[in-house]
Formats: sequence, structure tokens, C-alpha cells
Amino acid sequence: MTSTTEAAPPQVIPLQERPAKRKLTAYWLLLPGVLWLVVFFVVPMVYQASTSLQTGSLEQGFRLTWHVSTYWDALSEYKWHYLRSFGYAGTATLLCLAIGYPLAYTIAFKASKRWRNVILILVIAPFFTSFLIRTLAWKTILSDGGPVVEALNALHLLNVTDALGLTTGQRLLATPLAVICGLTYNFLPFMILPLYTSLERIDPRLHEAAGDLYAKPFTTFRKVTFPISLPGVVAGTMLTFIPASGDYINAQLLGSPSEQMIGNAIQKQFLNVLDYPTAAALSFILMALILGLVTVYMRKAGTEELV
Repeated sequence: MTSTTEAAPPQVIPLQERPAKRKLTAYWLLLPGVLWLVVFFVVPMVYQASTSLQTGSLEQGFRLTWHVSTYWDALSEYKWHYLRSFGYAGTATLLCLAIGYPLAYTIAFKASKRWRNVILILVIAPFFTSFLIRTLAWKTILSDGGPVVEALNALHLLNVTDALGLTTGQRLLATPLAVICGLTYNFLPFMILPLYTSLERIDPRLHEAAGDLYAKPFTTFRKVTFPISLPGVVAGTMLTFIPASGDYINAQLLGSPSEQMIGNAIQKQFLNVLDYPTAAALSFILMALILGLVTVYMRKAGTEELV
């Protein structure tokens, strides 16, 4: 008499339990990133918030006294630094968009695959050089008596910029124009790369279809290309404007004391004056203003899809 063994049937997980397990797995995958943000973002933010509400000195020590008026005093004293920072950053962002969009368009639609890779490498090549060295190079380029100043003088363009208040004394260094040029150069790749990513995803057959419908090239760009690339425009402008608003290297090296941005004021309060509450308050005001501007901009742009 023989005995047979039957294989145990496979265990079937009920359908209602599967979403719960998947959800739990997602939380475990998010845990390292959440811990990183808590340790290196949330905790420092809480500490800075506490510092901004303290009073005292470095010799006597700082105590938490909930001195809220520090914010008002900081905003009143440095309001022109904020306006100057947003003005310089906004102008540099517009220049980056004007320069970067045609270049990104050319890379996406006009350049061959071989040259596309070469141009992209050239776009990101400045990242392999120190930010400080790149800015010092612009100090040499815009120096008095240099070829750039001589060329602009020969074309009488410095007379125009002097009239606009961008330069003074027919020189470029230590002027608002020099700071804006430095910001534009240093943050241009942050504009080009999102624009290229957005444009590269556009199906070329859409352009062919627009041409079949007798649309002119400019009409095709206005009705097809630009609306589809709008997420890249939004991402590029924010990636350029936000860090440019808090920058202090360009204003320090290319500007003068009258061109100081809010980043320079924060640096001075932290490292020279050693007034930590005021420096922390200036930082939080800057973050709040940028957050408000970005929120309004996102709503006006009408898109939340960032690429």
C-alpha cells in the first residue's frame, strides 16, 4: 500500500491586505529621507527660530525672551537690501531666461545627437570650477581698462547704462550691472537644464502637425512649443531666482557697499557684528518673502508640474 503526499497550496494574501503592505513599504522607503530632513533641516530651523527671539550679547550670553520686535527692527533697517536682492535676482532670472531658452531650444530641436551632448557638457562645465573662482574671473573680465569696458565705451553703451543707473563713471566694476552679470553667469545652467528637459519631451510631430495646418513658425512656437514647455520655464525661473536672492558672493566681489544684498547683511551680522538674533530674523524674513513670491508666481503661472 503506497501513500501519496500532496503539495501544500500556495498562500494567498487577501486583496484587502495588499494595499496596506504596499503603503507600509513606502513609509519604510521614505524613512531615511525624512530622518535626514529632520536632523539637518527641521532641527536647525527650530534652533534658528529660537535664536531670532533671543536677546543678549556674545559675552553675556543670549536668552530666549520672545523678543518679536527683532523682526520689525531688522525689516525696517534692511528693507533696501531686500528690495535690491529681489531686483538683482529678478533681472538676472529674466536674462537667464532670455539667454537660456533659445539655447535650450537649439539643443532640443536643432542640434544633432552628437553636438547635443557636446553642448550639454559645455553647459554644465562651469560646475566643475569653484563658484568663487568663476566670480573672481568676472572681476578680471569687467576690470577698468579691460577689453569689455573699452568695447562698451567705443559703442557708447556705458553712457546708456549710466543714464539707467546700472553703471557709474563709465566703469563696470562696483556697479549694479556687474552684480547682475555675475548672477546671470553663475546661475545660467540652472535655467538651461530644466528648459532643455521640458523641450526635449515635446513630440516633434506636434510641430509637423502645426505646419500641416499652415501655422507659421512663430505661431507654432506661441501656440504649441511655449505652452508645453511652461513647466520647464517655471522650474528654471525658481531654481535661478531663489538662490540668486540669497547670494552674497557676487555682490561682495563685483559690487560696492551700495550694492550689498541681503545675503551680505546676514553674513555681516553672523560673522562680524555677532548679532545672532538679528541675523536669524533676517534669514527667516528672507525665507518668508521668497515663499510668498513663489506661491504667487506658481498660482499665476497656472502649473504645479515641475520637471
